Amino acid sequence: MPESVPGAGYVLGALLVMFVVTVALRAAPFVALSALKHSAVVDFLGRTMPVGVMIILVMYTLRDVGATTWLPATIGLCGTIAMHLWRRNAALSTVAGTGLYLVASAFWG
Repeated sequence: MPESVPGAGYVLGALLVMFVVTVALRAAPFVALSALKHSAVVDFLGRTMPVGVMIILVMYTLRDVGATTWLPATIGLCGTIAMHLWRRNAALSTVAGTGLYLVASAFWG
């Protein structure tokens, strides 16, 4: 075997290190959350982050809406808001709003 090929001990050592790092990284969020379970900051972020993320996504989506595509975007946005206020289901709201946007884009896009 050429000298550039690592030995079995080296390969097993590297695999062991990769295994330990992978398990530690997967366990870290659960350890951190259990330590912060009753934290007021985590509770506040849990209540406010979904709204903040949705606002950022809406702003990102509508930032490049041109003069010809504002109507489909507005119809999709209004449909998403209406469905969410009616059913309080994020997945259903997203699917309905996307569907309305696609249909409106076919007519006005």
